[in-house]
Amino acid sequence: MGYVNTIRDLEAATYGLPAFGGNSLLKQAGTVGGLHTGHSITDAGASGVTNIGDSTGMYNQLYGQKVWSMLNREVNALAMLSKRPYTSSGWRILKSRPFGGSGATMAIDITGDTTGSGVVGIGGSAPHADQIGGVPENAGLSTSADGLGSMAPTYAQLFMSPKTIAHQFDISELAMEMAQIDDGLGDIRAIIREDMGKAHAEAQNAMLVMPLQVYGEVAALADIERNYTSLMKVVSSRAEILAGDNTVLFTDVMNDATNNLAQMYGGERFTGASFMDATVDFGASYASASQRSLTLTLLNNMIQNLRVAGGSPKVILTGYDTIQTIADLLQSQERFMDRKEIIPTVNGIKGVRGAEVGFRVATYYDIPLIPVKEMPTTCNSADTATGTSDMLFLDTDHIWLSVLKPTQYFEDGVSNGNPFGVGRLGNQALYRTMAETGCSFFTGQGKITNIA
Repeated sequence: MGYVNTIRDLEAATYGLPAFGGNSLLKQAGTVGGLHTGHSITDAGASGVTNIGDSTGMYNQLYGQKVWSMLNREVNALAMLSKRPYTSSGWRILKSRPFGGSGATMAIDITGDTTGSGVVGIGGSAPHADQIGGVPENAGLSTSADGLGSMAPTYAQLFMSPKTIAHQFDISELAMEMAQIDDGLGDIRAIIREDMGKAHAEAQNAMLVMPLQVYGEVAALADIERNYTSLMKVVSSRAEILAGDNTVLFTDVMNDATNNLAQMYGGERFTGASFMDATVDFGASYASASQRSLTLTLLNNMIQNLRVAGGSPKVILTGYDTIQTIADLLQSQERFMDRKEIIPTVNGIKGVRGAEVGFRVATYYDIPLIPVKEMPTTCNSADTATGTSDMLFLDTDHIWLSVLKPTQYFEDGVSNGNPFGVGRLGNQALYRTMAETGCSFFTGQGKITNIA
């Protein structure tokens, strides 16, 4: 068809799959990384085998062709975001009405106040109640006395560049061959390739919930902007940045608009409150002992504020500890969490219909509560021991992962008949994804932090 309009089109162009072939990513046998020896030689003898002549040498433990993971490899934050093709570098945002300001509700003056240039009057940020469109019969154009005058909304332009996320690994020819004999894993390349693929996804998941504090460590983490922009940074506000300034949360003093925390998508939110401020509840401050207990009132107020602002939270990301706290709060009132089946897709999450297969999650006011193991706890360092995980309330219609290149796997080396390409007697392989976090409605995203 020649055009990339949806993430499915992008996958088809990247992987050579038919556009109607579903959301399955490319699967193929692969390689492993960091393995360069055929046997451990820690035991006496070059073969690594001792006591061949007695009974203990006649029995060896067989480990089998299976590697059992002892790690939680979930990537829930990554799965919950909708995926969109990266079709343009920027987007425009309506940041102020033609009249009535830029708040969640239209600002209207009902006192008849005549002060404030640009505030009251036709097209003002808080016009009089009788200056918002009512005109007399045969009103004259551009006649202020008749309630008509030029006005226009205000727009902002934001842009972003894709981030390249890559993980390289390699394996020697000897290791590949030795895995086929003795008590080997068989196709060790396929096994380790699968685990490396999971690690590639897990790293992207961790980037999306990277703590806000790391952006205040410019000196120590100078390359943090190479990662995806964290949801903790996207869903933030000027008030939160100022509350953590002067080493309260951030080691570096973030006292101007040029720091990593303030800058995003070509704009900044340090100079003053703006359309880039999300709805954030961190309490009175981030000072020591300012932590609040999580209550149902905090949750209800956040959902209400987001809906008043025009947002529609589709999912709540938080940690396992906070979900347990919510369950305890509801149980104490003889109420219980509802449960809902959802399916993560390239378009975010959706409910289960018919015979579709999903997984059950707890909900609050019918909003899925999704556990994220890397979810940070944003609070003063003195309160970390008692803190619980932050909560992100996401309207996934307006926050997404913009994908330039879906995850691809590359391999070359001896097994492909080209050792010269990698410069060694072995194989080298690479996972690569090119994408970046995007947001078109900041006020519709919410966050609760500094809770216990």
